[in-house]
Amino acid sequence: MTTTTRQRLGAGFVVLLAALVAMAPLTLNLYLPAFPHLAAELGTGAEQVQLTLTAALVGLALGQLVIGSVSDAVGRRRPLLVGISLHVLLSLAIAVVGSVELLVALRFLHGLVAAAGIVIAVAVVRDVYEGVRVGKTLSRLMLVVGVAPVVAPALGSQLLLVGSWRLLFVVLAVLGAVQLALVALWMPETLPPESRRRGGTRAAVRAYVALLRDPTYLGLVLVAGLAMLGQFTYISTSTFLFQETYGLSAQQFGLIFGLGAVTVTTGTQVAGALMGRVRAERLVLGALVVALCGAAAMIVVAGAVGTGPGRLWPLLAALLPTIGSIGVLLPTVPAIALARQSHDAGSAAALIGASQFGMAAVGAPLSGLLGSSVTIMATVMIGAFTVAGVIMGAVVRRGTRL
Repeated sequence: MTTTTRQRLGAGFVVLLAALVAMAPLTLNLYLPAFPHLAAELGTGAEQVQLTLTAALVGLALGQLVIGSVSDAVGRRRPLLVGISLHVLLSLAIAVVGSVELLVALRFLHGLVAAAGIVIAVAVVRDVYEGVRVGKTLSRLMLVVGVAPVVAPALGSQLLLVGSWRLLFVVLAVLGAVQLALVALWMPETLPPESRRRGGTRAAVRAYVALLRDPTYLGLVLVAGLAMLGQFTYISTSTFLFQETYGLSAQQFGLIFGLGAVTVTTGTQVAGALMGRVRAERLVLGALVVALCGAAAMIVVAGAVGTGPGRLWPLLAALLPTIGSIGVLLPTVPAIALARQSHDAGSAAALIGASQFGMAAVGAPLSGLLGSSVTIMATVMIGAFTVAGVIMGAVVRRGTRL
């Protein structure tokens, strides 16, 4: 991409990238408030309904690996347009599904094609920007990654006032169609032919192997994934926890998620403001310490105050700093990792995204299988943040600086 083209890409271009990034979390989380309704209509249990989320997360992880690599070889626009088009069609198919088994299969494909927006948007940032600008732009995009999973259920809960869970997927199809038109009209190709990878599948495999052989990059990929595991443990557990244990309605649940969105937003923007002023690895370590303490405090609060209607606010006092810290991690860890990769940006972004959503696929059903309680949710989060802290400590000892 030429310098002149880069100069023409202003705030509107970043907004378009943010819209692309938003589709994946909207695809995952818009229907969360409808879990109890979906289970009742399809005659299934909570575990099977949570499996539909897990299937989408697995698809999203695998889709990023495939689409990110393809975009390094053929450019960014074509894979993006194909992915969005298929997403629209699958959204409409899910809206008329009649069994939970078919829903699980379609949700896997749904996640697979939803990966196009998020992985290509991150790769485009690396195509267009350099240095600290990469981190600052990613902080804006990761704001969407952090906020959309929390705002989406709030939007979904309001849509449930006027329709069933099927309406939510019709809305996703409409949003996808709008996105498709915007990309077709205004999205430039940011990877010129001379910068594309050649050599087909073998070259793609070599690119991934080279990335995985970099211990520092691999460590950062794992930290990014563990942070997302912590977030999705909360997201997938809370829909049943808040509505069934704490007695909230779907609309009240949406409002609580909205409060969480403010907290995640604050975390991502704090990270963006501090990047370039404070060493990025220090931001990551500090955020992990706060997240770990917050998760431990949730267990203490649940034991001291108990759970049930009227006892939610003490839990939120411990929960909000935890998810706010995840907001700090979301842009900072990928920024450190991508700053090390001047080539194969699509593949580098894909590995980060695959780690994030692959580990989220583990966290989403894990607390449900163990029992959807505050203690189980917090324990899984503590495990994720502890391992992430150990790995980040090893990365810092290798001398990574940003």
